[in-house]
Amino acid sequence: MAQPVLDRESFFKRLKRVFQNWKSSKDGGGAFASVDALVIGLQKDDEAVYSKSQAFHLWIFGYELMETLLVICENGIYAVASKKKAEFLKPLEKVDETLSNGLPSVKIMVREKGDAGSAYFGSLVDAIRQSRKGKTVGMFTKDKMDIDVYKPWNERMEKEGFAKVDVSVYIAYLMAPKDEKELVLMKKSCQASCDIFKKYYYEEVVKAIDQEKKVKHSKISDGFDSAIKDKKFVPSVDKLDELETCYPPIVQSGGKYNFKFNTTSNTDVMHFGIICASFGLRYRGYCSNIARTVMVAPTKYHVEAYNVAYDLEEYIIKKMEPGVKLCDIYEAGVKWLEKKKPDMVDHMTKSFGFATGLEFREGTLVINSKTTAFARKGMTFCIVLGFSELKNPEGKAEEEKTFGIWLGDTVVISDTGAATVLTAAAKKKQQQISMVLEPEGGKESEEEEEKTINLADNQNGNARSRRTAVLTDRLRNEASAEERRKRHQEELAARINERALERLNKGKGEVAEPKLRKSNVAYKRATDMPTDDEVKELKIFVDRKNETLILPLFGEPVPFHISMIKSVAISLEGDYTYLRINFNHPGSAVIGGKELMQFPHPEAQFVKELTFRSSNTKEPGELSAPSSNLTNTFRLVKELQKRYKTREMEEREKEGVVQQDTLVLNPNKNQPRLKDLFIRPPLSQKRISGTLEAHVNGFRYTTLRGEKVDLLYNNIKHAFFQPCEGEMIILLHFHLKNHIIYQKRKIIDIQFYTEVGELTTDLGKHYHMHDRDDLASEQAERELRTKLTSAFKSFTEKVESISRGDVDFDTPFRDLGFPGVPHRATVLLQPTSTCLVNLAETPPFVITLEEIELVHFERVQFHIKNFDMVFIFKDYSRKPVLVTAVPMNLLEHVKSWLDSCDIHFTEGIQSLNWTKIMKTIADDPKAFIEEGGWDFLEPENDANKEAQAAADAEEEEEDDEAYAPSESESAESESEEEASSAVDEDEDDEASEELSSGEESGKDWDELEEEAAKADRQKAMEEEQEMSRMPKRPAQRGGGGGGKKMRR
Repeated sequence: MAQPVLDRESFFKRLKRVFQNWKSSKDGGGAFASVDALVIGLQKDDEAVYSKSQAFHLWIFGYELMETLLVICENGIYAVASKKKAEFLKPLEKVDETLSNGLPSVKIMVREKGDAGSAYFGSLVDAIRQSRKGKTVGMFTKDKMDIDVYKPWNERMEKEGFAKVDVSVYIAYLMAPKDEKELVLMKKSCQASCDIFKKYYYEEVVKAIDQEKKVKHSKISDGFDSAIKDKKFVPSVDKLDELETCYPPIVQSGGKYNFKFNTTSNTDVMHFGIICASFGLRYRGYCSNIARTVMVAPTKYHVEAYNVAYDLEEYIIKKMEPGVKLCDIYEAGVKWLEKKKPDMVDHMTKSFGFATGLEFREGTLVINSKTTAFARKGMTFCIVLGFSELKNPEGKAEEEKTFGIWLGDTVVISDTGAATVLTAAAKKKQQQISMVLEPEGGKESEEEEEKTINLADNQNGNARSRRTAVLTDRLRNEASAEERRKRHQEELAARINERALERLNKGKGEVAEPKLRKSNVAYKRATDMPTDDEVKELKIFVDRKNETLILPLFGEPVPFHISMIKSVAISLEGDYTYLRINFNHPGSAVIGGKELMQFPHPEAQFVKELTFRSSNTKEPGELSAPSSNLTNTFRLVKELQKRYKTREMEEREKEGVVQQDTLVLNPNKNQPRLKDLFIRPPLSQKRISGTLEAHVNGFRYTTLRGEKVDLLYNNIKHAFFQPCEGEMIILLHFHLKNHIIYQKRKIIDIQFYTEVGELTTDLGKHYHMHDRDDLASEQAERELRTKLTSAFKSFTEKVESISRGDVDFDTPFRDLGFPGVPHRATVLLQPTSTCLVNLAETPPFVITLEEIELVHFERVQFHIKNFDMVFIFKDYSRKPVLVTAVPMNLLEHVKSWLDSCDIHFTEGIQSLNWTKIMKTIADDPKAFIEEGGWDFLEPENDANKEAQAAADAEEEEEDDEAYAPSESESAESESEEEASSAVDEDEDDEASEELSSGEESGKDWDELEEEAAKADRQKAMEEEQEMSRMPKRPAQRGGGGGGKKMRR
């Protein structure tokens, strides 16, 4: 085992902080001013896990030096230690002045084994007497110093009459801000806690729920000790022997919650409802803590309470800025809760957390109403919120009627602004810690049913009655599930119009004004007009510099800016050339009754068109015909129009684009990085790979050619990580809040991906299932998929930690996906916790669920294989999104998913004209809501039924009117009706005969032959009647012979 090495730089740096605070308190007359010397001794104490003496030793030495007496005076630092510990401290005696930084010298006094070092007591007493006033000694009075090594020294101090003062509060406050080396250890500790949460605790809870295992709280708690010694669960720590738990982990469920850290996990079986847990790890003495609540099949009361607790914690973290009193942070949090959810105030814990570090809980720095200490840069806190005895009205069992919420994280005070969360990798959003239990069905339910039947056979031999009971129970459950969904949809339908009306009332004053056309001025002053000869000679002149066409009108040159010219046309008629110029004016561009361009003064007089004529005849002495000026003008105007329209299009693309902040690069070289990635949309026609790096406030993508694309965290609305499971690519996708200009285009979706296999296969190559090369390539592809998934996942976790919650990666649920056509091709649409997406195909498809007002299913009919989905947004000015060709057999699956997301859905058999519907709604949305809103889409709506019936009747009448049969067709139809009625009468007679002669055996062969002959005769008569109605064909006329009559 390697010998421990003392970090001399940290020793003098931290001890310098002690002397500075000691000196400042003396000058300022503070409570620390009365202390003349510090005496600190450390001994092993099995009863106390944490102590100030232990923390101070770890802080300045990096190790716990047991049975070592440390005396700190104004003019010297003395340590009485055993021979082995003296060897460890010896490097402190001989140091440069630059390293000691003006501190007094360090003297090491070696005591023999079994000796207390009494020979040095006289020198120590003299040093204390010479330090300041030499009367008062600062000590950690709550820590024990009663072993044999310290007893002679305690007796000597009493004999000398030194007064003792407890300095625990002052030393704790100066130790609270962490330096860079301490923060590295804190981050390691926090990362280990996050690893244990994700890889052990959460997985154990999920496994117990999936397998329906009866697991005791104490068993999961005891498993932490073995988990922190397994590299599989804590991959971020190299030396696992330096890792230990801060306290026995606490796991609680079943309505019994005690949110104090001195409680222990009981032996009750875990209840699959609200499961609260808190645990912390200690790495090389530095503590971290996490508290999380996992919700299984939560009700709306659970979700509401959890969201309030989550928002409150985020609010407190934002308030934790340097220079703010801890009591002020507590008061601000209480006021926020009283305003947001006042009935939860009485159920809240008495504090919002405490400072942590070398001691798990610093009692003098608690975030409550009494602590007046200030938060300082580098301080680390455990933010802990607990709400107990909350009521759940939907609870049926006793353990479901009450519940609690426990949330906690470890944070560090930043230089400026909100605190930084060090345990952000342990996700805590409501969607990420909630589990929904699916109803039993399919194979599992059938297997359980068979087991139940077999059990009944063995017990009483009557399986039929037991099977009936199971089936009845299953049908009852299925019916109740359908009823619950129907009830839930009715509640959503009742709330949808109310919420829409609230949104409209809030945005009542916001009226979008029509955008006016930019008024382009050719020349601000008459003196700016060009003085070319063409202008003076009253010829048509094109000023390319000012993009202006100067035309002679009534003997004066008149300028027209190129933006006012709609089109130009040139034509040649005889000896003249005509140039026709059409101008933009109100009413010149109207599509669908809507004016495309808005003018500042629409009531002014506008010139509609001008036509100029010039001769094509070249007179003697002229270099060119006069019409050449018109031809040249036509060409130049076309060029100016093209240039102007291109610039206008670029400016239009930039509309709505928000200027991003400047990317702050990380000065360190260890920022998260992914190499060999491609970008969508591509930067150039040739595909070039690049590197994606995560910096302080955003991403930077750099290609091999040096092209750069910056993407800031605060502009990212949704971030997705799609693994390569079932796909040939693995990707990161970002859906932005505001558009950015990218390759002179306005985009809102950007994607980084890499391939994990061959996207194309050579069909001409011979393949064999046992080919070694193919087996090796398949194995290599599997290893590559595993490697890439691990690298991408590690990158996303690091980014979430760096971005302070601005970027939270979501992964699509492939099992919940369903096919559809959002653009042109059929793709797999996959839900996430916040969106419905398709990311693998281009263009990508992303819809935010919170922005959806409702979903309407079109063409829902049993004889059609597919149906369509229309997504209607809360913003009525936004165009609805149509997804077509969704398989009909997935209708119930889609409905269940939408219902679980609290999205109202309706269905109909016809496709609606949503352009006209949304235009009508946007014209007066308030009147639309007051008249019933979206009730016209409900299938139970009477008006909808009447409209549907009226539409069907109108269609039938239109079909009848559109078809008018001729006389021959009507006669033919009448004969067919008579024949069919005759056949029906015969069939009725036969049926009545069969009914009357029920006891007769059946018809013999003679009767059957007579019926067959009768039917043949009837058929022949009908054919003859049809032939008689056919028109006779005229005789054929030929050049050489006579005609022949047509034979019937």
